[in-house]
Amino acid sequence: MNETNHPLEAVGAHYDAAQMLVAREHTRLAVNAIAAAIEPGMVEADAIETAKDILAEMGLLRGWHDVYVRFGKNTVQIAGTPIDPNLTLGEDDIFLVDIGPCWNQWEGDGGDTFVTGSNADMARCAADVKTIFHEVRRHWLSTGASGKELYDFAQASAEQRGWELNFDLPGHRIADFPHKAIVNVPLSGIDFHPSQQLWVLEIHIRDKDRRFGAFFEDMLLDDSYFQL
Repeated sequence: MNETNHPLEAVGAHYDAAQMLVAREHTRLAVNAIAAAIEPGMVEADAIETAKDILAEMGLLRGWHDVYVRFGKNTVQIAGTPIDPNLTLGEDDIFLVDIGPCWNQWEGDGGDTFVTGSNADMARCAADVKTIFHEVRRHWLSTGASGKELYDFAQASAEQRGWELNFDLPGHRIADFPHKAIVNVPLSGIDFHPSQQLWVLEIHIRDKDRRFGAFFEDMLLDDSYFQL
C-alpha cells in the first residue's frame, strides 16, 4: 500500500501499516468520547483536563502533539494560546477536539467539530468542514494532485461556501513515532501526489468575521475507510 521512493514518504524501523490503522481507530473513538463528555457550562480549560483523563483511561496519554479543545470564538485558532482560556461553552455553541495520541509505537491524529443547541451558522460550519474534507480527499483519489494542489482545491471549496481556509493547519506526515524525526514537511508544501495512509489531511475553516471556526482531520484514505 505504501510503496514509494520519495524521501518525504520514508518510514521508521517500526512502521506497521496495520497498526497505524489501529491507532487511527483508537483516535477516532477517543475524539468521540471526549466530545460526549463536554457539555454547556463547562470551562474550556476544564474540558482539556477532561480530555486528558479520557485519553489516559484509554491508554493514549502520550501524544505527539498537545491536546486541544476549543470553544466558541476560540475555534478560530487551535494551536497556541487560546483567545480566552476561561471561555464557557454555551447552550447554542460550537466546539472542536484535536488530539494526536500514540498507540504503542504508532501515531494517531484526529479532529472533529461539534455543536450544542441550534445555531444554524455554527451547524453549517461544522457540517461544511467535513464536506470539504471529503471533497478534497476524493479529488486526491481521482487525480494525481500534489499536496499543494489539494490545498488550493480546499481553499476554493471553502470559499464557495463562504468560509476562510486556515493555511496554518496545512496537513502533515504520520508514521511510527516520532514522524518528525523522519520528515517535517507539510502536506500543502509537497509537489508530488501523496500516498495513502502516510499523510493527514487537515481542514480548518473559519467564519470570515472570525467569530467561530470548524476543524476536521484524518488520514488520506479511500472511501472504504469512512462511513459516508
